[in-house]
Amino acid sequence: MNNIRLIVSGGGTGGHIFPALSIANAVKAKCPDSEILFVGAENRMEMQRVPAAGYRIIGLPVSGFDRKHLLKNIAVLWRLMKSRRKARRIIRDFRPHVAVGVGGYASGPTLKEAGAMGIPTLLQEQNSYAGVTNKLLAKQADCICVAYEGMERFFPKDKIKLTGNPVRQNLLEASITHDDAVRTFGLDPTKKTILIVGGSLGARTLNESMLQAWDTLGKSDVQFIWQTGKYYHEQITAQLRGRELPNVHVCDFISSMDAAYAAADLVISRAGAGSISEFCLLGKAVILVPSPNVAEDHQTKNALALVDKAAALYVKDADATAKLVALALDTVEDEGKLAQLRTNILTLAFHHSAEVIADEVIALAMKYRKMRDIIG
Repeated sequence: MNNIRLIVSGGGTGGHIFPALSIANAVKAKCPDSEILFVGAENRMEMQRVPAAGYRIIGLPVSGFDRKHLLKNIAVLWRLMKSRRKARRIIRDFRPHVAVGVGGYASGPTLKEAGAMGIPTLLQEQNSYAGVTNKLLAKQADCICVAYEGMERFFPKDKIKLTGNPVRQNLLEASITHDDAVRTFGLDPTKKTILIVGGSLGARTLNESMLQAWDTLGKSDVQFIWQTGKYYHEQITAQLRGRELPNVHVCDFISSMDAAYAAADLVISRAGAGSISEFCLLGKAVILVPSPNVAEDHQTKNALALVDKAAALYVKDADATAKLVALALDTVEDEGKLAQLRTNILTLAFHHSAEVIADEVIALAMKYRKMRDIIG
C-alpha cells in the first residue's frame, strides 16, 4: 500500500546528481515497491550516471540561458517550450504522486508542469545561495529542503525544512583506518598528508598552485594526494616527467574517496555544497578555494558560511597560486588549528539527510493519494 510513484528531476553536475540518487535510494529503502523515474537534460551527465545506478531516466531537450550571447537564447526558449510539452506527456503517462526537483536545467520544466497538473512538489536546494531554477519554482512548491540557515531570504519561510544535503553513503560506512588509507596511495602513515581535490574534471587553479610550489613541495616532509582531474592530467604528467616527487601521489581520478578522506589530515577543495556536506559529516579540516565560474558566486557564499563559524579556511581563487600551498603547509603542522577546524565543522553536520527528505517526499505522496481517493 505504501508504494508510490516518484519523479526526480534535475542534474547537470555531480552536485545535483548525488543528492537526487541519495533521495531516490532512501525512498526505495522505505517503500521498496515504489516506482521512480528520473527526468534529466539530454546530453548531460545524469543521462549516464542515473542508469548506472539502476534507475530509468528520460531526457528533455532543455539547456541553460547564455548570459553573454543574448541572441542565442531564442533557441534556448524554443527548447524550453519543447521540454515543457515533453514533461507534460511524461507526467501524464507516469502519473506520479509527487515530484522532486534538485536543481539543474531539467527540473524547471518538469516541476513547473507537475505543479500545474496538481502534483505535489518538493525542492532540494544544496547551496547557501539559492539557484535560479529553485527560486522560480519556490512559490508553487509544497516543501523546500535546505542545507543552510537563513534561506528564508529566498523561499517562503513556512515551506522550508532544514535537512542538510544527502551525501554518498559509502563515505559514511567506510571502515578503513588512517594508516591503511595512506598506504593505499603508496605513502608513509607517519607523515602528515594533504588531499587536493578539484572534482572529476579538475580545477585549473588548484593544479596551477601545486605546479607553482613544486620545488617547495620537494623540500617538505608533508605528503600530498593530488587529484588533477581527467581534463588536466595528461598535460600535468607531461610537465612533471623526470621531476616526480616521492611525497606527492598524482592521479587523474580517485575512485576510493573514503580512503582519500581517511588518509587526509587536511583537505584542499572547491566549495561545492555536496563536498562541504561530506566534510562536515566526516569532520575534515579543510581549506576552501571557491570556483569563480559558478552562478551567483554561490561557492564563495558556501565557503563563508563555514568561515563565519571558524569551521574552514578560505583562499580566493585569484590569490591561490601565491598563497594556497604555504597556508596548507603551515596549517597541517599546527595541531591546535587542525583540532579547532575538525571540532567546529562537525557541529555543522546534518545526519540522515536523505532519509529525512525521503520522509517528506513520502508524506506528500501519501497525502496526494489520500486526497485523490476521496475525490474518487
